[in-house]
Amino acid sequence: MSRRLRSALSAVLIAVACLLVPFGALAAWAAYGLTDTGRYVTTMAPLAADPDVREAVAQTVGDDIVREVDQRLDVRVVRDSVAPFVHEAVRSFTRTRAFRTAWDTGNRVTHDAVLRALREQDPAGDAREPVTVDFAPVTAQLKQQLAEEHVTFGAHIPVEHTAVPVLQAGEVDRLRKGFHVLEVAGLWLPVGAVVFAVCGIALAVHRRRAVAATALGTALGGALLSLAVTVGRGLTLAGLPADVPHPAVGAVYDALTATLRTVSWLLLALGLVVALAAWLSRRPRLPRLARHRRGSAAPAPAPAPAPTRARA
Repeated sequence: MSRRLRSALSAVLIAVACLLVPFGALAAWAAYGLTDTGRYVTTMAPLAADPDVREAVAQTVGDDIVREVDQRLDVRVVRDSVAPFVHEAVRSFTRTRAFRTAWDTGNRVTHDAVLRALREQDPAGDAREPVTVDFAPVTAQLKQQLAEEHVTFGAHIPVEHTAVPVLQAGEVDRLRKGFHVLEVAGLWLPVGAVVFAVCGIALAVHRRRAVAATALGTALGGALLSLAVTVGRGLTLAGLPADVPHPAVGAVYDALTATLRTVSWLLLALGLVVALAAWLSRRPRLPRLARHRRGSAAPAPAPAPAPTRARA
């Protein structure tokens, strides 16, 4: 194989490897980072102390409680006079240990339900029922907290085992297919990036330059991944309805993508360090004229000994 062909093929392999780096990191994070229930609950646990998340929970749960109380009481309830007390009680509940326990339990139950629906294949090949979660234990803890704080209508909160839909029936089948593709991509894209990079470096004529190019491409992939996470955050918040609390959703997005941001910065730092090391390890070259003169210069002959005079 000629040197020119080797260089071209090496460049193509290294370019493909660098292109696969951000996609492989993203697929591995989604397929393996988000599907571990224990890791997911641990990631979401600090959000129970986030002010924006607590306020969003207080508003959402408080509105649901007031609506349920209005529907179940026989007397007419003035919503404007009851709602502030209920919301304040729920807001106080979000600062307790019981809320943190309920938060972890709710996240675990929801994650298990969604993951089970994505991994279990229906015999008919499609999802006929939505994914539902029973939040009765969480509601019971909230009712107990309101009763301890002597909230007027706390005893009227219904605790029923109702199926709360998390994913609609039409979404499950589509997400299931995408999830299986994501699991395959999360494994083989990183492996493919490593294989292409090794083959490209091994095939290169100047391997030090190939290593430096691969490192710079990896750093560029890490920078693009970090940019994608930032752009994705903006697009996610921009696509939310007006009644959805944007700060709380932003806090959840930041918590879920924290590992991905860390990986992007590690790729950027590792690529730059390896590229710098490859550049510093190169041997200095002498100018061509100096090498020619040093190679063609012959050693000077030793001086001849002075002739001796014969004695008379």
